[in-house]
Parts: sequence; C-alpha cells; structure tokens
Amino acid sequence: MKTILIIHQSAELYGSDKTMLYFLSELDKTKYLPIIVLPFDGPLKNELEKNNIKVVIAPVLKIYRKMFTPKNIFKFIKEYHQGIKAIDSLNKKYKFDLVYTHTLAALIGILFARKRKIKHLWHVQEIIAKPKVLNFLFKKALSLGCNHKVVYDSIATMNFWIDNNSKLTKKSEAVWNGVETKNIQSFTNAELQEVRENFFFSSKEEIVISLVGRINSWKGQQLLLKSFNQLVNKYNSIKLVYLGSAPPNQEIFEMELKKQISEFGLENKVVVIPFQKEIEKFWNAIDIAVVPSTEPEPFGMVVIEAMLAKKPVVASNHGGPTEIVVHNETGLLFEPNNYKSLSDALEKLIANKELRKLYGANGFNRVNTTFSLENHVNHFEKIFEELLN
Repeated sequence: MKTILIIHQSAELYGSDKTMLYFLSELDKTKYLPIIVLPFDGPLKNELEKNNIKVVIAPVLKIYRKMFTPKNIFKFIKEYHQGIKAIDSLNKKYKFDLVYTHTLAALIGILFARKRKIKHLWHVQEIIAKPKVLNFLFKKALSLGCNHKVVYDSIATMNFWIDNNSKLTKKSEAVWNGVETKNIQSFTNAELQEVRENFFFSSKEEIVISLVGRINSWKGQQLLLKSFNQLVNKYNSIKLVYLGSAPPNQEIFEMELKKQISEFGLENKVVVIPFQKEIEKFWNAIDIAVVPSTEPEPFGMVVIEAMLAKKPVVASNHGGPTEIVVHNETGLLFEPNNYKSLSDALEKLIANKELRKLYGANGFNRVNTTFSLENHVNHFEKIFEELLN
C-alpha cells in the first residue's frame, strides 16, 4: 500500500473542499492510504473522519494577497517551521510515497516534498491573473523540477497556466472534477416544499432562481441582482435566492449586496441565506441555477451539482463552465459581465417550463456520462500509478 500526504487549504464545504471529500470517499483504500493536513478544524474534517480518513491540523502556508508585509512574512516563516515539524513527525510514522497538494493556495506540500525528496503532485483549481507577482510566483513554483506532475480541474485552467511555458506543458494534464452519481439522494415533495417555505419564503407557483456560492467580488451576485431587477416587474412569480456567505474578513461583500437589494426595493423578492450543509436538498428545491461569474471559473462544481439535481444552468460564457454546460441543450451561456445578456437567458427559461425540464434532464444525463466521481477517481489513480511506479 502506498501512503499519500494530502495538503488542503481549507476545512469548509465549498467547491474545492467538496472535491476533496468526494475524491477521498471513492479512492481505493486497499491501494492507497491518504493522510490529509488541514489548516484548521471545520465541517470538512468532520466529514472526512466519518469516512475513517486520518486528518491532522497544521499550518499549510496559505498564500494570500496581503501576505507581503513584515508582520505577515514573519508569520509565514514561523508557520513554515511549525508545518515542516508536524509533517516530519507524520512522515516518520507513515513514510510518505507521494505528496499531493490540493489547490494552489498552500505551499507547505511542495516545500516539504523538495526538502525530503518525495515526489509531488499539484492539483490546480485556480485561475490567478492578478496580482501579477502571485501569478509569476505560482508559475515558477509549478515549473520546479521537484514538482513532478500538475493536474488542472479544466482545460481552461490548464491553458491559462501553461501558456508560453513548454516546461510546464510537458508535465500538465486536465482532469475534470466529478460528483457521486450512483447513490443520489431523493426528497419528497413535502421536504422540498418545506425548504421553499422556510428558507426561500416561496410558494409552489414561484420560479426560484438561485446562485449558490461564496459572496465575493467575482462570483457575480451584483450582476445577477441587476438582471433580476430588470425581470421582476414583468414576471411577478419569480424569486431570487443567494445561498452562501462571504469569506472571513470579507463581510463587506455581503453587506454591499444586501444594501443593493434594499435600494432596488427587492426585500420581498430576494433572499440571502448562509451556507447549508445538506446542499442537495436545496439544489432540488430551486428551479434555475445561475453561475454568473465576472471572472473565469476554473471549473465550477456548482454547475455539475445543479445538473445532477436536474436543474437548467445559466452560466457566463468563459472558463470551466463552458466545458460543462452545452448551450441550448443543458442550459444557456451568456456574455460575461453583460446583465442584459443574462436577463435574456433567464427570461427564456422563466417563460418556458418544458424547456427547464428538458435542459434539466439533458444535464443529468451529461453529468452521469462525463462528470461522474468514478471517472474522476479512476483518472487520478492512473496518475498515482504513473508517479509511483
């Protein structure tokens, strides 16, 4: 059995966290023993431990835009020593065969792998163009000889990073994320109506449009609100639901969104609710899923989650979602950052219930054939074999 040290930069249950949880739940434990390091306690840790995955809390050296100050650089150095010490202790016990860093945001994995001469796999799930200094540093890190393989969550993500970099291109590969398609949870009409009444404050007749995800500067909450405001007078039977919260210390984005809702006078038409653990129930309770990101999404787990719940998806025509959504078949792609284009796409689905059903059914079939968790894990296990043999 091969032991794999996995470094992940969060312990919540948003996109990349779910990807890790799904992956480890399906990984062949007779071949691989995963040990995962998280930076703090949280719901991801609890879910992993339910699956008998060994979880250790230790510094992972998260990279962020405001880290280049004397205070934060000193903190970085301190956490480096703490992290290496913790992982060295684990290595004495488990003797790692491979280090797998999940997402770009954590550096402890590549530093430890280089120090102890262990093969390293980097799974990139970000597109970072700005600030330029971070873009430059990440490209350098990915190209290091001690980083033996780079996997990207979409072709769009891969093309962004390998552009004009032949050295990185040679060790790069795109592997789409996946979701569990075998044991899909079902809900009664009464359960779904309870969600609509108690969380969405919505009737059976209303068409619920939803954006699920972090409230931040680029997920498109404000853009969607502007489009919804255009439509609400024409279609009185529509409701908008934002499901998610702002990242820590970035609550200003949620405050600004709620202020805009109030300025539009949409308090009775728009609901903002925090992240929900039983997200499948909420996906099944909505009618239209929207992914209006103003910057390219690397992949878009919410897209395949919505499609698995048989919901039509309206998404910005850039980044990873363009590889998932088939325009006019599983959903609609609109011009990025264009609220009128988004309004037109939404109106097409609002006005046609049968089209919503058709796109939803087509999306469900596409997820099952193309974005299954089984396909995702099988692909990664082949990469593990390639690196370890």
